Amino acid sequence: SYIVSECSELSAQGKEMGIDVYFAHPYASWERGTNERHNGLLRRFIKKGQPIHAYSDQHIAEVANWMNTFPRKILNYETPEENFAQFVDCVA
Repeated sequence: SYIVSECSELSAQGKEMGIDVYFAHPYASWERGTNERHNGLLRRFIKKGQPIHAYSDQHIAEVANWMNTFPRKILNYETPEENFAQFVDCVA
């Protein structure tokens, strides 16, 4: 199938670059803890099952800003915004 070949390419590319690539199993949310944590944070503002177009652009921008300025344990209590700025400084 197309997806399987696409994923195997990603895995091969990762190996060439010395990067470990992991794939989570379908319906195994415990394998994607950080992703599930962020989904839970988003659900504070955007309710499950509601169409995204039910929210204004301003509301979406406010949620994005909140998410990007909320400190994360996985980032040593830095915000994603701070972490990204440090990354950009390192590669610039």
